[in-house]
Amino acid sequence: MATVTVHAGVCGFVTTITATSDDGQNVSIAWKTTCPHAEKAKAELTGVDAFTEIFRKPAETTVYAVLSRYLVHTACPLYSGFFKAIEVAGGLALPRNVTMKIEA
Repeated sequence: MATVTVHAGVCGFVTTITATSDDGQNVSIAWKTTCPHAEKAKAELTGVDAFTEIFRKPAETTVYAVLSRYLVHTACPLYSGFFKAIEVAGGLALPRNVTMKIEA
């Protein structure tokens, strides 16, 4: 199981993604969000095949296909948050934090 909490930035929205897999390949995704745009994608993004999803080009993935219909900002960190949860739940990555430091 992997849980990723994404604090999206200046918008203030928070999303918690929980990804689980019984077989190390098929990943079930449960999530809660305070983002009204992401909320619209919940029924469509409930699970993926980790091997297929992680080894595709980004534009060919289920995560991008679903989220891009609803998210209004290209730089939204939710995309990456979902991929990280899927990787860890599928045994394709170790659970390590990812950070971004933005300075102006």
